[in-house]
Amino acid sequence: MTNCNRLIKRTVAVMASLLVLANVVGQSIIDSTKTMITSPDKNYVVTFYQKQNADGTRTMFYTLNYKQQPVITESVLDIQLDNNLSERAMALKVDKHVKWCENLQVKAIKYSSKDTAWKPVYGERSVIKDNYNAVTVELVKDDNPIYWMHVELRVYNEGAALRYFFPENIKGTYYRVVAENTTFTLPEGTNAWHASWAQAPYNLLPLNDWPDESERPLTLQLPNGWYACLAEAQMVDYARTKFKLSKETKNTIVTSMYTPADLISPVGTPWRVMMVAEKPGDLVTNNDLLLNLNDPSKIQDVSWIKPGKIMRVMTQTTKDAFENIDFATKHGLQYILFDWKWYGPAFTFTSDATKVAIPDFDLPGIIKYGKEKGIGVWLYCNLQGVYAQSDSLFRVYRDWGVKGVKFGFVQAGSHRWTTWLEEMFKKCAENRMMVNVHDDWRPTGEQRTWPNLMTAEGIRGNEEMPDATHNTVLPFTRYMAGAGDYTICYYDKRIKTTQAHQLALAAIYYSPIQTLYWYDKPAYSNDEPELEFWDKIPVSWDETKVLQGKPGEFITTARRKGDDWFVGTITNNDARTVQLAFDFLPKGKKYTAVIYSDDDTVQTKTKVGLQKKVVTATTVLEVKLKPSGGQAIRLTPIK
Repeated sequence: MTNCNRLIKRTVAVMASLLVLANVVGQSIIDSTKTMITSPDKNYVVTFYQKQNADGTRTMFYTLNYKQQPVITESVLDIQLDNNLSERAMALKVDKHVKWCENLQVKAIKYSSKDTAWKPVYGERSVIKDNYNAVTVELVKDDNPIYWMHVELRVYNEGAALRYFFPENIKGTYYRVVAENTTFTLPEGTNAWHASWAQAPYNLLPLNDWPDESERPLTLQLPNGWYACLAEAQMVDYARTKFKLSKETKNTIVTSMYTPADLISPVGTPWRVMMVAEKPGDLVTNNDLLLNLNDPSKIQDVSWIKPGKIMRVMTQTTKDAFENIDFATKHGLQYILFDWKWYGPAFTFTSDATKVAIPDFDLPGIIKYGKEKGIGVWLYCNLQGVYAQSDSLFRVYRDWGVKGVKFGFVQAGSHRWTTWLEEMFKKCAENRMMVNVHDDWRPTGEQRTWPNLMTAEGIRGNEEMPDATHNTVLPFTRYMAGAGDYTICYYDKRIKTTQAHQLALAAIYYSPIQTLYWYDKPAYSNDEPELEFWDKIPVSWDETKVLQGKPGEFITTARRKGDDWFVGTITNNDARTVQLAFDFLPKGKKYTAVIYSDDDTVQTKTKVGLQKKVVTATTVLEVKLKPSGGQAIRLTPIK
């Protein structure tokens, strides 16, 4: 680059900075654009407005208050496109990616509301309320009125959401989104549970000097002691959007797209979700919001979608498979899984995922034996196999009698791979095949649309053997996105927690296909008495409550199926004593509580003791937890 060119570049940069400064100084609210919307319970208030800049352009803003307290202060709404340029942007020779929103005029503001409920095929509760107030701000480009865009805002009792929507437009159907710069300006002193990738450890960091972008959902600890969560919903035709820190505005988080997205109207961007709660557990029990922001199920007959508990067959031989099926039958599991390499090397396109490539493995005989015992079979298939053979793969598996497919090492992030994976969910549904997605992908509520999407990894689980502190963070962070396949272990010596801690995870971690005994074999088990907790526990629930807890410290979760409750408590790496109140139980009813706790006096290698008590809604139990320990409780009503 010549000195002259460098001088020109520096001059342009300085002029651009001065223009931004002048615009900020000269901004004033355009009253006709201002609109305010509240949640049905009046706790959330979201305000939208535009401001006039000194150069005559406009900028969109919003704010969010919760219980009359500012949570997200004035924050910019902006999306960048590389087509449909404004005449003003071209005249000023501005970067064509930057100024698409600068000359949008508000043409109409329309209000709506909804108050219904729906029943999921499975879930953390049997009925989900879908109740919100909404506003649609219709905008059009003042110099080219054939191009328009909507900003849609919804406010629920559980949180608020916003997105950009491009209505059907025969004159301008194609939109290439190169960046989305939705911002979230938070109070000074806010800290975030940062994770660099989907299976990364978490670190509690202030809103400055992050090492890199952070995964979503992103859970925040506010300076007033409240908690908030920023999430992404309905990311089904777009590129994954993580969070980064603004370089221009203090205490501000900005959305960051992985790649551009090529869209055809009518189409909306994913919803940007904001949730606030005075207690962190309330965030967890409000995560149905992500489901509500997705389309209803596209599968009419869901009778074949059956949640259940699953274990992996560690040694893939016919003999071991039969032993695992017998163990699954004895211990109340519904499925077994054959993990990678059963059809050959997983990372090559030369392997045929419809042919067994290992010795002494009678897959038809195994499936037949499992069917006789009431145990279904799942098969692993790596990205290469799914990508190359998906036109016939799922039909073949259906004909074999396979119940589900575990996708391995999927590509995640780009618009291309997002839409590809959505197509795979559809193809699996057409062949009555359930799905578990593994590695660096996380759900955004689309399991409502495709309920055959049972669970997903995108979690630092027992494949990495995290410590107990990490386990207490997950319910408030990763599980905000929905079901997670943590791959719970029990006997493996690499576990960094007690056995009672692992036992309790089945009640705390939600997954309609719940992997138990990961890295375990039937031969490792002595049928310890405490296994009855896993034998009895369901994976789909009528009611879920987070009774107490704090990320990084401890949590107690209670879940109900029918009349029975299952309660799990875990602590971090430290010992802890907590008071467990049973006031979530119906008043006047008595329950038998079977309590499974760490106990060094028990003469088993797992050191878990059993105790029975009669409890009521007035009972308060003192729970003494060992370092990295836990406790599980099964409650059954006394007739």
